Amino acid sequence: MYNDLFTIGGVTVHGYGLMIAIGIIAAYTMADYRAKLQGINRDKLYILTIWAAVLGILGAKVLYLITIAPKIAVDPSLILKDFASGFVVYGGIIGGLFGGIAVARVIGMPVLRTFDLCMPSIALAQGFGRIGCLLAGCCFGMEYSGPGAIVFSHSDFAPNGVSLFPSEPVYAILNFVHCLILLVAFRKLKKVPGRTGSLYLILYSIGRFMMEFVRGDAIRGSVGVLSTSQFIAIFILILGAFAYAFAPKLAKFDLPLEEEPKM
Repeated sequence: MYNDLFTIGGVTVHGYGLMIAIGIIAAYTMADYRAKLQGINRDKLYILTIWAAVLGILGAKVLYLITIAPKIAVDPSLILKDFASGFVVYGGIIGGLFGGIAVARVIGMPVLRTFDLCMPSIALAQGFGRIGCLLAGCCFGMEYSGPGAIVFSHSDFAPNGVSLFPSEPVYAILNFVHCLILLVAFRKLKKVPGRTGSLYLILYSIGRFMMEFVRGDAIRGSVGVLSTSQFIAIFILILGAFAYAFAPKLAKFDLPLEEEPKM
């Protein structure tokens, strides 16, 4: 796969960055449409999207730097080298989620309903992001010669010329399916604000924990016998389960909708 897609006027368009941009646009478009139906202020949603995207990208970068902290201790210049590459998805989720919740509260949005609104869109954006991973060759799978195996020839991250498990396409499919599950589940869970968003945390953490077994990029670090992402997944799963269980009580303290739902 080629991450450098084309160059115009000295500016190179990278596949990973392009997919991230497409994912953000697709996510916002879907959330904006659903916000109109659910009576959530769309102007405030736009502000929230900008902040959540910035905080998510920042969180993804910070967690990546944490995973390579030993190398940074030896060579601090790594912080500035290739600053546009090197991100950890979990950092993006944590930064975007908690930053988004804080921003929603500050601008007067109903936090739990906004949480439910945004999480299917997050799953959609992640699906496009994983296509970007495929183009860049990052987040590659372990050595594998079965059906669907991928062999990179021009990657700066994955080992070239080696048959690998197609982790990036599988991730992308899982995220798109994840989005559909949340959209369908919302129809039944919308009476209890917060449960659709909590379901995202539960499903994503389980899927990520399992997918880590077929990853081949050990650079992301480990905690004991678990990868860093598996370790974080356990806490995300617990958080999601608690949020799901206590959503009815938390809903009592949430702000009301500004408009009547149209669905």
